[in-house]
Amino acid sequence: MDKKPSTSSKRHKIKAQRAKRQRQQRVSTLLIIGGIALVVVALLAFPSIQKAINPVGEFVKITPQARPQADFNSMGDPNAPVKLEEYSDYQCFFCKRFSDETEKLIVDAYVATGKVYFTYIPYGPGGLYIGPESEDAAIASFCAGEQDKFWEYHDVLFANHTGETVGDYTRERITAFAESLELDMDQFQSCFSGNKFEAKLNEGIAKGKQAGIGGTPSFLINGKKIEGAQPYSAFQQEIDAALAAAGN
Repeated sequence: MDKKPSTSSKRHKIKAQRAKRQRQQRVSTLLIIGGIALVVVALLAFPSIQKAINPVGEFVKITPQARPQADFNSMGDPNAPVKLEEYSDYQCFFCKRFSDETEKLIVDAYVATGKVYFTYIPYGPGGLYIGPESEDAAIASFCAGEQDKFWEYHDVLFANHTGETVGDYTRERITAFAESLELDMDQFQSCFSGNKFEAKLNEGIAKGKQAGIGGTPSFLINGKKIEGAQPYSAFQQEIDAALAAAGN
């Protein structure tokens, strides 16, 4: 006759099964935690990996806008009674706002009608660029101007502005912007790497400092200073006053 398992042996068996389940649960928990950790590491590393694979990334391409009598970084009739100079940094948020919201209104109402001669001068707050990306963007825009596409490059830069020193204007993206405008890339790269327009850019900065230009954007309308991305009505008032003073 078979003996029935003793109570102690049953207890031992149950304890062993419980211990086995606990080990399995610990292993499962560790695997889950390890898997989550790997996912987190992968997500953190992905932007760097993606940037290494594609350093340019996605960027906004523009539809060129008409600029009347465009001449390098100026537009309009050089003999217009009102001269408007914009001092602006390509990494400046309020400079972008002016470019997006107000510039075209001024161009249509005053530049296209021969009343205003408009010049864009790359300039950082107090005469110091916000950062190296600003300076590179300024150099690149002048190199595009050498091929009669300053304003197109100006528009690409502001269309792709998302913040200060965040990689909007890396060397790779600056090159890609030029390619998107179908510039002669050998000429562009030679100009950019050789800093061909250093003297012209420094000349604009010196002029702004002499005029007491501080923050960006700032403007001179026949020598009178306007600071900030003011609404169109503020520019309209000052331009009309300058026209009246000039007998127009």
